[in-house]
Amino acid sequence: MSEQAPEPAAGPTTGTIPHWSHGDDDPLTIVDGDGVTVYDDDGTAYLDFIAQLYCVNAGHGEERIADAIAEQASKVAYVASAKHNDARSELAGRLADITPGDLDDVFFSVSGSEANESAVQFAREYTGARKVLTRYQSYHGATYGAASLTGDPETRNAMGRGAETTGAAKFLPPLTYRSPFDGDTPEAIAKQAADHLEYVIHNEGPDSIAAILMEPVGGTSGAYTAPADYWQRVRALCDEYDILLIADEVITGFGRCGEWFGIDTEDVVPDLLTFAKGVTSAYVPLAGVAVRPEIAAHLRESGIDVGQTFAGHPVACAAGVAALDVYEDGLIENARERSEHLEARLRELERHDAVGNVRGRGLLWAVSFADPETGEPYLNPWVESGDNPVDDVIDAAEERGALFGGGRPRTQVVVSPPLPVTDAEIDRAVDALDAAIAETFE
Repeated sequence: MSEQAPEPAAGPTTGTIPHWSHGDDDPLTIVDGDGVTVYDDDGTAYLDFIAQLYCVNAGHGEERIADAIAEQASKVAYVASAKHNDARSELAGRLADITPGDLDDVFFSVSGSEANESAVQFAREYTGARKVLTRYQSYHGATYGAASLTGDPETRNAMGRGAETTGAAKFLPPLTYRSPFDGDTPEAIAKQAADHLEYVIHNEGPDSIAAILMEPVGGTSGAYTAPADYWQRVRALCDEYDILLIADEVITGFGRCGEWFGIDTEDVVPDLLTFAKGVTSAYVPLAGVAVRPEIAAHLRESGIDVGQTFAGHPVACAAGVAALDVYEDGLIENARERSEHLEARLRELERHDAVGNVRGRGLLWAVSFADPETGEPYLNPWVESGDNPVDDVIDAAEERGALFGGGRPRTQVVVSPPLPVTDAEIDRAVDALDAAIAETFE
């Protein structure tokens, strides 16, 4: 199945401490990429169906982005984040054209974690309230502030061992698979989940709540989509209780869900929108917060006393402008069209007894696994230790030339290819996943 790269590049770098490491990992050394394919240091090709970390949306080796990076670096490589720059201003204007509603002003940062922290800071300053509500089984970053917003206990507890942060409260997500609610239909679950959220608002005290922060579609938590009119109900609650709504688009932005932003698929306009990853197709780190005019006016009038050295880096902004050009050149349309084929192929996997559910939107999907006799995960690493068959599925798919990610919790496989993916590449990757499931469970 695997193709061969023309020439293998240099070997693995020694001394590197990997992120998200479990101590006994032996990660691939990726040295080259082209489109949906990456190559390791032995020249072996892999279909990158995780887009590395849900971020290389435009695909690997996109020369238009690389050329924009080189051109900007040759003009001026860095301009302080407190000053204006033409590339920075151009990207801000382009983002204003594609963000939903009137989110016309942008504050740049470096990473998605920092973007979410900035959005929360702005919400607190604008409202005068201190609390932020987020969902259990969410992921908003792994810095101290962002980890406190994250509903994933693995991340939250890892950071909390060093220092706890305050001002975040959790509510239950509106899951339709293994749901904490007992509604018989998506509409019923949406109402129950919204009623539960209102209960939390009442018990936390509406005047103490600055914002509700949510991902339009769950990212690492497993591509959960909201049922029925849930987002409209949340928007109505925010309006009723004067709470700001923040959409975390770090993963779902820039075509990942078949539209510019995941919230576009819900027909709701948030008050703030955070982005990262796909804004430059991850060619250079960049993130930010798009805000409504009244919030922007407040920030400009009151001033901002903090900042980040590399926020709105000119080279990154030039990459962002080029990435938007690439997305506009048929990639978002391709993501929307390919999503039907990806869904159809993934749903074929439900014939395996071990597959409990397939869910997602656009080019962001998850395949979850459950014991058919109990309906429970084979192993939930959040609550128990032991050998996890989901790891075996991911490893077996890698041996067949396809890279997939593990969700949070790792009871599921996340499927998130770059946007230029073809039906033929989808077939090859899902065939590899299919065979990996059969090898592991049958």
